[in-house]
Amino acid sequence: MPIDELRFLDAIVTRTSLDLVAKITPADLTKPTPCSAWTLHGLLAHMATQHHGFAAAADGESDLGWRLLPLGDDPVETYRTSVNRVLNAFVPHDLADRKFALPEFSTEVTFTAEQALGFHFVDYLVHSWDVAKTLGLPVKFEQEVLDAGLKFAESIPDGRNRTAPGAAFGPAVAATGPSDLDTIVALLGRSPSWPDVTPQA
Repeated sequence: MPIDELRFLDAIVTRTSLDLVAKITPADLTKPTPCSAWTLHGLLAHMATQHHGFAAAADGESDLGWRLLPLGDDPVETYRTSVNRVLNAFVPHDLADRKFALPEFSTEVTFTAEQALGFHFVDYLVHSWDVAKTLGLPVKFEQEVLDAGLKFAESIPDGRNRTAPGAAFGPAVAATGPSDLDTIVALLGRSPSWPDVTPQA
């Protein structure tokens, strides 16, 4: 997929995640999420940390620990700052020529900009769904976003790597729903009917 198209789609899902996060109240932060390891506070910290990590990688930093960042007194503003940073980091015209060090995905190889944006895009498509489900809010995407998301989700291997500590996604769930978004989240380890069933990832 051309990098300009990826950049466009990634910005849509990342801004959607921010729109949803902006609706979070302090009382929401202790709620469970479809990511069974995290409350909403933990998920939000993970999301903000990832944005800063991808931005640092885009800027050419190689010593990346991706240590979990504190949300501080204003978690929504902390998240907004991370979103602005990563979107700005993906703007440079020479982005396609850069290599990304992404230790959350591999400590042995670097990735092309297209690969990195693809990772970030599908992650925040799914994390937008995570936040929406946690808050009991609807989330919708245009069909071009869903078509790209489905292609990426289907391309991610489903095997033992999904059960390893720190895996980006849990094993695919044998569940379907009425929408392409349901299919995407099931492929990436979520139950479309959450919270009616035990969270999978």
